[in-house]
Amino acid sequence: MIASSPVHASHGMPRTSVLATHSLWAATAPAALPTPPLYDARAVDVLVIGAGYTGLSTALHLRECGVDVCVVDANEPGWGASGRNGGQVNPSLKHDPDELVQNLGGERAEALIDAVSRSADLVFDLVARHGIDCHPVRQGWLQLAYGPRSVPALHARARQWQRRGVPVEMLDRADIERRVGTRAFAGGWCDGRAGAIQPLAYARGLAAAAQRAGAAIHGRTAVTALERYDGNWIATMATGARVTASHVVIATNGYSDGLWPGLRQTLLAANSFIVATRPMYGQAAQAILARGETVATSQRLLLYFRKDHTGRLLIGGRGAFADPRRPKDFAHLERALALLFPQLGPLQFEYHWAGRIAVTRDFMPHVHEPAPGITIAVGCNGRGIALCTSFGKHVAERLTRETAVFPYPVSPLAPFPFHGLQRCYIGAGVAWYSLLDRLSR
Repeated sequence: MIASSPVHASHGMPRTSVLATHSLWAATAPAALPTPPLYDARAVDVLVIGAGYTGLSTALHLRECGVDVCVVDANEPGWGASGRNGGQVNPSLKHDPDELVQNLGGERAEALIDAVSRSADLVFDLVARHGIDCHPVRQGWLQLAYGPRSVPALHARARQWQRRGVPVEMLDRADIERRVGTRAFAGGWCDGRAGAIQPLAYARGLAAAAQRAGAAIHGRTAVTALERYDGNWIATMATGARVTASHVVIATNGYSDGLWPGLRQTLLAANSFIVATRPMYGQAAQAILARGETVATSQRLLLYFRKDHTGRLLIGGRGAFADPRRPKDFAHLERALALLFPQLGPLQFEYHWAGRIAVTRDFMPHVHEPAPGITIAVGCNGRGIALCTSFGKHVAERLTRETAVFPYPVSPLAPFPFHGLQRCYIGAGVAWYSLLDRLSR
């Protein structure tokens, strides 16, 4: 037997500190159903590599179309950023709708805008349909500006979505102080489509739904090589198992490695750090985000925060390139929360953790089809819950039936120049964007 197109990889368990994975979500999510390692050979229609939102949504939607599918992950479903994000369900991209129309053209842009706009609906529909216990709340997302000079741009963004039928509110300083409980912001807008969930519970719920639909899901099953033979792909696992599939979907996002040549070089794996307080009680705490909205700042180096169902305050933002090793790596977030809500007095923090998001050169999601029978879906740029769920649905549709317009950009792999210096990229970007943020206030 002579195989063609061999691909060898190091798709093993990433070295991640215990501190990075010690999340509030891991401590409070319902127990996962068993996803034992795969040791035997098997043949399926589609092999999905990566059991985050993209891979699990792909598997669930493929099974609903009757496709035989197997999902493997080097760790466990939801182990990566899918189980370690801030839990915000935001149906938007980094780019505004009018900008997408200008850059992509009318038909392609409108298809993308429509898919993204419906992505939060998809998440909450799946939660309801499959009875996923993830504390869903849908009270909107606030994007806020510190200085008055930045407010008109946010209101212009809101009007773009409003013209497309999205329920929006434009907010001034008094509105924000009343709804959020802080005087730190000059204005902003509210996207009524958005909401929040317990993200690891949602990932585990997607996995359970896919399993009930007949998908095989195997954790602790790292793929070490892919090779093309006789019209199929053969994946070799670190466990010794081999899976033969007519199609492979790679959905590894911020934890992409050398499994497919050049993929890792198309992404910057930026760390997002999060801290959570102990549950808070009393009138001052209850007045903060009393409706249950989620919040993000409009800074280039944004902060995002919300309350969970127990009354904890969470705040997240960019951190160091390396995974955190000590509590003081999170000190900037603790200070930020204290400055936003001084009325709470000294805060007690119970959880500190981090996860890697996949940042692309154009801040857009991408689908790559670098070889027959290979689909790669990556690049959520911090919008993972809604966008990755939608990614999976549309990838499944692309594999099972013809669609008039596939909404997500299909592009060749385009590496970052000098990707090996990504630590420098991110460090320089942090410094540059910090300066721009200061100048824009």
